[in-house]
Amino acid sequence: MYSYDEVMTFVEEEDVKFIRLAFCDAHGRQKNISIMPLELKRAFTEGISFDASAISGFGDVVKSDLFLHPDPSTLSVLPWRPSNGRVIRMFCDIKYPDGRRYEKDGRYILKNAIETAKKAGISCFFGAEFEFYLFKLDDNGNPTGETFDKAGYMDIAPDDKGENVRREICFNLLEMGISPESSHHEEGPGQNEIDFRYSGALSAADNAVTFKSVVQTIARRNGLFADFSPKPLMHESGNGLHINVSIKSDDGRDLNDSFMAGILDHAVEMTAFLNPVKESYKRLGEKKAPKYVTWSPENRSQLIRIPAVKSSDKKRIELRSPDPCANPYIAYALIIYAGLDGIKRGLTAGEPNNENLFTAESAVTDGLVSLPDTVEKAKSIARHSEFIRSVLPEGYTDIL
Repeated sequence: MYSYDEVMTFVEEEDVKFIRLAFCDAHGRQKNISIMPLELKRAFTEGISFDASAISGFGDVVKSDLFLHPDPSTLSVLPWRPSNGRVIRMFCDIKYPDGRRYEKDGRYILKNAIETAKKAGISCFFGAEFEFYLFKLDDNGNPTGETFDKAGYMDIAPDDKGENVRREICFNLLEMGISPESSHHEEGPGQNEIDFRYSGALSAADNAVTFKSVVQTIARRNGLFADFSPKPLMHESGNGLHINVSIKSDDGRDLNDSFMAGILDHAVEMTAFLNPVKESYKRLGEKKAPKYVTWSPENRSQLIRIPAVKSSDKKRIELRSPDPCANPYIAYALIIYAGLDGIKRGLTAGEPNNENLFTAESAVTDGLVSLPDTVEKAKSIARHSEFIRSVLPEGYTDIL
């Protein structure tokens, strides 16, 4: 965690020549502008302006000027860039010219959710499990649709050709201050997974955005294309973003059940943000991607799984429906707000569903609440949701 003074000293002493000011559009896609060291003090004191009308979901040309203000605590060196004339990156807060926070900034929305939880005596911690495919490139550098290997779940080399790529990704993440927990080959051919250690909600969302950028960069440096889309191959496993959440209350109470119940209660309304693209709905309901609003210990056919742990202090909730196209800032904010609502209303999750819902008969599934089966339905539900309107800025659903 760096302070302003420490960043200024680091830039001077470590031969930093370029500073990337990073932020995300409304859909969670990372953007940046690079500045030279002589402009860094101005960036901290005044901000660096950009054309918000050119950023998806941010606004129009009438009032298009917004300013990036770097967060010094997020400084990371980009390890794959030259050591002479180093490149660093900081995430930014987005503000209006008069200094007011820009209400549609995902980091700001998540910060508000974290503060709301703090006032309620709740601390939330997040860990992400990202899945992605590696595809070969053609002579022009375009993805071919041919997977890097034909290996399966947790296979090893030589069948698993992605082992060295995952290792390089993990080493680069470590140099950037992000701690991977594990990595392995997933079920699909050329499919990989890397998991993170838990951290606070804001750093976890920053890490998620960083992770996708690092994976895509390292894959390209190895002559490959990293595909995070929900369903790259029609008849193979889709890519999930399994979101693990653990909470602690200031008074020591176990509020996990009510927090989980709140997520279940609002799951349908949140789906448009957790599964934001058309292809998202080709993944749900098959190959261990959930379709129904249910929960269970350990059962991977459920929307929420409670993984087995050795000690109670490691208890967590695993939400299995999201995919990597979700904006992590908005996804984490909505999960926090939904969980807090469950606690406030004293909701209970009810009895677990221990059926395999991928093979269950209609007599079992007919009475269950389903997630929307198209992006159009999900968007319509979100736009008419009082819960979504109450926790996101006015007009935010217009981006859907």
